[in-house]
Amino acid sequence: MAPRGHHLTEVALLASASGCLAAAGAGEREGWLDDPSVVASLGPRARDLAVASAARSVLAIIPIAGGGGGGVTVKPALGPDEGRISAVEWVPLDVGGAEGEQEVALAVGTDAGWLLFYSLAGDLLHKQSIYPAKIMKLNFSERKENAWEDSGSDELSVVFPGVIARCDGADLQIVLQKSFQEVKPRMWKDKFEQEDADDESSFERMPLQIWNVSKFGSCADAAIVGLMPPPLLELQSSQRHYCAITVGEDAVVSAYRLSEDRGRSLVGAILSRGVAATFSTISSLSKILWRSEPSPTKKPRPKPQSFAKTSPLTCLKDSPRKGERLTLSPSGTLAAITDSLGRILLLDTRALVAVRLWKGYRDASCLFVEMLLNKDKASSSSTHLEYTKSDYCLCLAIHAPRKGIIEVWQMRTGPRILAIPCPKGSRILQPSTRFSSSEFTSYTPLEVYLFNGDSGQLSVLNRHIG
Repeated sequence: MAPRGHHLTEVALLASASGCLAAAGAGEREGWLDDPSVVASLGPRARDLAVASAARSVLAIIPIAGGGGGGVTVKPALGPDEGRISAVEWVPLDVGGAEGEQEVALAVGTDAGWLLFYSLAGDLLHKQSIYPAKIMKLNFSERKENAWEDSGSDELSVVFPGVIARCDGADLQIVLQKSFQEVKPRMWKDKFEQEDADDESSFERMPLQIWNVSKFGSCADAAIVGLMPPPLLELQSSQRHYCAITVGEDAVVSAYRLSEDRGRSLVGAILSRGVAATFSTISSLSKILWRSEPSPTKKPRPKPQSFAKTSPLTCLKDSPRKGERLTLSPSGTLAAITDSLGRILLLDTRALVAVRLWKGYRDASCLFVEMLLNKDKASSSSTHLEYTKSDYCLCLAIHAPRKGIIEVWQMRTGPRILAIPCPKGSRILQPSTRFSSSEFTSYTPLEVYLFNGDSGQLSVLNRHIG
C-alpha cells in the first residue's frame, strides 16, 4: 500500500475508465460520484466495491485487490413495475466450507420495493417483493457487541418512506445458502428456463417483519437500533421488541417500539400460503367453467405483508428543520443525524436524548470510526495483532463536502482530533460487516474509507493518531 498523506493510506487505484466503473458512469464527467442516483457500498475487509447507477440500470461489482480488473457488470432484468436500483448493501454468506469459509452476497433494492440478491459472480440468488414503495436504504447490522446479554441477532433492515422491514440474519442465511448451492445447476438451464427462474415465484419467500413508522410523518431515513424492554403490562410476553429511530420532514427525530410476534409470523405464513393456494384454485376453476378471458401471461405482484404492531414513543418537531440522514454506532447506542439546516445531532438511542450538536455542516455525511489514541502503545507495537478493543476510542467522522474536509471527533464529548482535506467528488464508505476469524486474535476495528470517484483512488483513514 502506498502512502497518501499523513492520515490516509492508499488501498487501491481503481481505473476510472475500466469497463465496470465506466458502465456505472465513471469518467463521463467530473464529479460523477456526486450524482444521487449513483449508490455505492464497500464489502467486508474492503475486498469488493459495488457501484450502481439508477439512470443506467447497471450494477458494477469490482474486486479491490485487482485494481478494479476482473469485475462484473450486471444489468438486472427489472420490468417497468419493478423499478430501478435505489440501494445496495453487502451481506455475509456462510457457505459452510471446511475451514469456515465466508462469502458475501450483494443486496439490491429498487424504487418499486423489490429486493434482489446477487453473488460476486453476478448470479441472481434471490428476488422478492417487499413493499410497493421506494427502498431508500439497506442496512446490515451485526449484533455481537455484548455476548453476556441478549442483544438480538444479525439483521438486514429495509427502509421505505414511513415503513421499515426487518429480515433476521438466520432466515437470511438459510435462504441465501440454498440459493448459492443452486446457482451452478441453474447455469446449465436454457434461456427460457433462466428467464422463468428470474421470476419471484421461483424463489422461496424470505420471512420478514414489516412495520408502519409514519405516525409522525413520512421518514427520509430510519434504523433499528436494537432490542428494548417490553411494555410494563407485557413482561411475560413471548414477543420481542425493537427500538426504531426515524428522521424526516415533519419530525426531525422520532422513536418507535416495534413488536415482533414470532408465533404469529409462522402461523401467518402457513395461513397466507393456504389461503393463496385456495383462492388460486377457485379462480382457475371459475375461468374454466365460465370461459372467461385468457389469463395474462404476466403474474400479478404479491400483496404486501400486513404490518406488525408499532407503538410511537416520542418525536422532536422543529420546523423548518428536516432530518436527512441517520448513522448508527456499532453497538447502536449512538446515532448521528444530519438535517437540512447543516446541523448534526448526536442522539443517545437508549435514553432518547441529544448529547451533542454540531453546526455548519450542510450536505454532510457521517460514519462512526474507531481510532488508536494510546500513543505509547501505538508507537511501541510493531503489529496491530496486539491491540484489543479497549485500545480503541469511538469517534465520529464527518465528511463536509462544501468545506472539502473530513473531521474526526472523539465520542461522546471529546475534541476534534483530525481535519483532513479531501477532493471534490469523493465519498466516505465503510464495510457493512467485519468478518471474524480464529486465526486473528486481535480486535478488528471499525474503519472509514475515502473513495475518489474521479481518480479511482480508494484510501483508508489511518487508525493511529499522532
